[in-house]
Amino acid sequence: MPLSLFRYQFQAMGSPCELQFYSPDEQRADIVRDHIISDVKRIEHKYSRYREDSVLSEINRAASIGSSVSIDDETAALLNYANTCYQQSQGLFDITSGVLRRIWNFKSNTLPSKAEIRKALEQIGWQKVQIHGSALSFAVKDMQLDFGGIGKEYAVDRAAGIFYQHGIEHGVIDLGGDIKVLGPHSDGRPWSVGIRHPRIPGTLLTTINIYTGALATSGDYERCIVINGRRYSHILNPKTGWPVQGMASVTVVADQCVVAGSACTISMLMEKNGAKWIKQLGLAHVWMDQSGKTGGNLV
Repeated sequence: MPLSLFRYQFQAMGSPCELQFYSPDEQRADIVRDHIISDVKRIEHKYSRYREDSVLSEINRAASIGSSVSIDDETAALLNYANTCYQQSQGLFDITSGVLRRIWNFKSNTLPSKAEIRKALEQIGWQKVQIHGSALSFAVKDMQLDFGGIGKEYAVDRAAGIFYQHGIEHGVIDLGGDIKVLGPHSDGRPWSVGIRHPRIPGTLLTTINIYTGALATSGDYERCIVINGRRYSHILNPKTGWPVQGMASVTVVADQCVVAGSACTISMLMEKNGAKWIKQLGLAHVWMDQSGKTGGNLV
């Protein structure tokens, strides 16, 4: 049966999103599209820090008073993955570091004081969080969890699963730059993904051709302020409370988007050791440091 290419754009998780895939007919394509968008929105609502009725807000209410809260299996699985990232990154990938947003305002063009940073660091530390079965508990008050480092990537992988369930084997999912390629175009051509240059707007650092797999990018250009000629990015070191220095952007290709996303974020958090760390991980990648030097096995 001949396949036709269908393309759908929508907004979710604060980002422009797109589905491109081959289907034998428009009716099946519409069904798959609706199923995927519904699930993406479900995950967005469930783990949004902006919604009072979200699971994350319920968790953070318990975190604010140093209490406990029950969690479901899906949330427990995400937290277990976050724990793996914490262990493999020597504590740099820490989903309790969201409290730093209280003092870092990237619209104000001002820096927080050392006293503010010192106080915020007291509420950071994944080791202060305990999971016992379906119970999540916090050892100190005023803590906060943030799924920003894995939530969108998890939604991408879920969307890929929905495609496969419906027999879709050729397509690409793009949720705000977190990408999963199911398989090549129906004629066997790869999908071409442009990687943004972190310093020259409107320019590509490189283009990657992908037949199957996931891709994610982390960079210091997404949200930042420049004060006295120094760039301060939104990627914050949970041990120092200050924006990372060293890497300008890292792109990683892996089988799963959560792996690609967490790997490039950890590499950014490793700062000057980021290039060495991502190379040792063995995944396909490309990076640029803040001096303009590039490296990786995709350039």
